[in-house]
Amino acid sequence: MKTLITSILILFIPLFGTAQQVTVSGKVQDNTTKEWIPYVTVSIQDSTSKTIAAGVTDNHGVFILEGLPIGKMTLICSFIGYQDYIHTLEIISGKPKIELGIIALHADAVQLNAVEVTGQKSSVSLKLDKKVFEVGKDVLSQNGSAHDVLNGVPSVTVSPTGGISLRGNSSVLILINGRQSGLTQSNSLDQIAADQIERVEVITNPSSRYDASGSAGIINIILKKNKKSGFSGQVRLVAGLPNDSRLNPSINFKSDKINIFSNFGIRSSDYVGLYTTNQSTMNNGVPNYLNHKQNEDRHDDGKLIYLGADYYIDEHRTITAAFFKNATKDDDKTRLLYDYSNAESSKDSTLTREGKSLEKRDYNQVEFNFTQTFKQPAKKWTIDLQYDWWNSDKNWNLSTQRIYPDVLIYPGIRTNSVGNSKDLLIQSDFIQPIDTVSVFEIGVKTEIRKVSSQFLAEQRQENIWTIYQDIDNDLNYTETITSAYAQYSNKAGRFNYMLGLRTEFTKIAITDIKNTYNDDKKYNRLFPTVNLSYKFEEAALQLNYSKRINRPSLYALYPFNELTDLNAQYIGNPDLNPSYSDVFELAFLKTWKKLTLNPSVYYQWESGYIQDFTYRENDIFFTTPINIQHEIRSGIELSTLYNPLKWLQLNLEMNFYHFKQKGNYQDENLDYEGKTFTGRLSTQVKLPSKFSFQGRYNFRGAQQNAQTKNDALQSLDFGLSKTLLKDKATIVLDVSNAFNLRQNKSTTRGTDYYITENSIPNAARYRLSFVYRFNLTDPKGIRQANNANRN
Repeated sequence: MKTLITSILILFIPLFGTAQQVTVSGKVQDNTTKEWIPYVTVSIQDSTSKTIAAGVTDNHGVFILEGLPIGKMTLICSFIGYQDYIHTLEIISGKPKIELGIIALHADAVQLNAVEVTGQKSSVSLKLDKKVFEVGKDVLSQNGSAHDVLNGVPSVTVSPTGGISLRGNSSVLILINGRQSGLTQSNSLDQIAADQIERVEVITNPSSRYDASGSAGIINIILKKNKKSGFSGQVRLVAGLPNDSRLNPSINFKSDKINIFSNFGIRSSDYVGLYTTNQSTMNNGVPNYLNHKQNEDRHDDGKLIYLGADYYIDEHRTITAAFFKNATKDDDKTRLLYDYSNAESSKDSTLTREGKSLEKRDYNQVEFNFTQTFKQPAKKWTIDLQYDWWNSDKNWNLSTQRIYPDVLIYPGIRTNSVGNSKDLLIQSDFIQPIDTVSVFEIGVKTEIRKVSSQFLAEQRQENIWTIYQDIDNDLNYTETITSAYAQYSNKAGRFNYMLGLRTEFTKIAITDIKNTYNDDKKYNRLFPTVNLSYKFEEAALQLNYSKRINRPSLYALYPFNELTDLNAQYIGNPDLNPSYSDVFELAFLKTWKKLTLNPSVYYQWESGYIQDFTYRENDIFFTTPINIQHEIRSGIELSTLYNPLKWLQLNLEMNFYHFKQKGNYQDENLDYEGKTFTGRLSTQVKLPSKFSFQGRYNFRGAQQNAQTKNDALQSLDFGLSKTLLKDKATIVLDVSNAFNLRQNKSTTRGTDYYITENSIPNAARYRLSFVYRFNLTDPKGIRQANNANRN
């Protein structure tokens, strides 16, 4: 650790150099598509053809060469598939900076037809305000869903129930193509096929252009978009055990004027879960014991369609429109067994409960984008409009009976939950380059969300259904968030910086028919961001700061509790307030020929921290989210990628953090200080005959707060793939949660109770998939159209 810190401090030394340097800078783009070209080799030679400086362009096509001598030079830009660009320049004294502006490279038709590029981009790159992870040909990322992809991304963890956390913090904002989507809610990411994802951006310290939501940061999932001219597409078939049947076709078309993209999905999946609980309680000084077992059989059917088009009005104007629909139908069954015993450990009574749930959900989204570019490179104006609407209808039917000491049938219970939402988003952003290295950005955004939820519980009394426990209400939730931002970025040699300020005004209203919950909240905050970066030849160093907000989710606010379990219930808290975080991070990325090293240290202070609180009332355990005073979290993270041989790749990730929580609730002191460790080891082997194998081991150390301790959690995944039919097809066999290792064991203690639980939401799953890719049109002679500017 001491050696690492010393190395990082040494790397900062060049920032404080005072010697004047002559620099040459410029930007490289494709002459036809006007797209910036990254990784172009730029070199400068003297009159004897000796190379005296060299470098490569960044992701925006920018290069900067420093420390050049006085005299006549030759600049050469070279890249596979393009003709070399050769330019003569003269460096004179008194002119420390030479800006060459835009350099256009022309495609080399001979090279394009003769050269096959077989290399892949590095799986991880460090940008000014984000880390980017390319999905690539990861075996375990070719099968399954977005959850499987995220489980392989450093810093990201997906729980067995689909909960996503970043560095152990579940307060993370999930975006699809840079925008909020219904696919990120209610575990719906499982609807996205893994092979539809191009890359994942992990943004632990977002710049001001992003929403301030999510104290842990942002995970942005970028979906693939067709880049080939003419018709192209693929078909994907999956079969699994337990049942996981999927069909995902996509057909696309691209020409000079239009780009049509489509994705479809049909899914039928079964999930098997097992939950066991051992509980000890005290009533008037007398101990009582409960052994509880719950078996789940869940069946989900889903249909998905995503259809849209980019229309290129002219060279500088593009319109994009798209429609997305995701419809699911869940049919779940649960069986619960309760064994009660007394102080002498003799059986007191045994109860069983059978539950059946039917739920239909329908999510729809329409999006529109207008992009205006200009003759000045990188100058851009965009307008985005997005409208979402969804509805759900869920019914539970519960039958309960006592089977010991005698048989007694209890009245049946049924619940009905109906919800719907409408969400309108309007956003506009403007990017104004000042010169080749500095950029100014501004933007405004308004989002209006209206949600309603009706909840009714009834009990059967002699063939008449009556309201149960007075549970009959209709709650309405309205949220308006208006925001604006401005930020400025610049470069000084190898040093890059971005300074931003965002303001967000939030207005929330919660009302219900019975007037039990009537709350209006308004809060306005400023969210500054600072992103600093220093680039070396094969390395980069970052220092970032951001202020974040964690707004409570709708699930956390809703006060309606499902009645499935006789013993435990979860209830939302309408009085929950947002929490605010100040996040600092220092990150380093170094790439060698066979090794990539990415260590980070971070610190986070979160006031009003949100956590779950468990209490006992009328022999039922209720869990509800609450605000405590604050949590302080600091940690160190290390991600390494090692390719010792052409056929072997190893990836190791480790995250160790310490936290300190302070607060109290209902006269209970919740102060706690602890630490935990998470790790992931992945290996991928390229075998003969185009076979590939991957294994992944996930580990999460024990976690604890003032009430609950979670034991260490581990899991093991395997995958084997085979490429066939002239690389047009891939067949993959994978096993997730092998040997059922992923078991979440926890212990919760209170003044008069003690609970131990073991949860296995998903049993081991075996899947076989087949993907066939096709390009129906020969792209020769068809000009590649510009990519749409929707990210």
